[in-house]
Amino acid sequence: MRIISRVAMVCSAGLLVAGCTKSDQGAKGDSTAAPADTSAAAAPAPAPAPAMSLADMAGKWQMEAKPDSGKDMSATKYVLTATADTTGWMITFPSGLKVPLQVSVSGDSVIERTGTFSSQRRKGVKVMTEGSLKMQGGKLVGTTIAHYSKPGPDSVLHLHVEGTKMP
Repeated sequence: MRIISRVAMVCSAGLLVAGCTKSDQGAKGDSTAAPADTSAAAAPAPAPAPAMSLADMAGKWQMEAKPDSGKDMSATKYVLTATADTTGWMITFPSGLKVPLQVSVSGDSVIERTGTFSSQRRKGVKVMTEGSLKMQGGKLVGTTIAHYSKPGPDSVLHLHVEGTKMP
């Protein structure tokens, strides 16, 4: 008798499990089932930053470029002339040297690049620069990488750039 009761209990438990499993599968396949709780779902990605408008930057800017590291941490000063389109952008150094800039917009930044010119930091050496700028708190901020024609470990210089709009 004990064997029959144990077999009956095992069969009953098996039927109970099978019945619960069928019930769960039916709810999953049933299009009228209540939707799952989505409150724990990941938050949506933040909206992308607004695209930079060159018109926002148009004007003359008093700029300073300071090396990120090294022996000479002095600032290189220049005036950046920015226009409302990609033409006419110019760097003017205190020496009078004018260097045209090629610019393009990428998201909230302006990407800038010069041709080769005489370095204002390293006398007698040619340099070309590339970098990016963005508006931040009414200032232009960004980074520039100077590529010097001199081979060796000092042929690249990373600079932090910041500028304020001139009246």
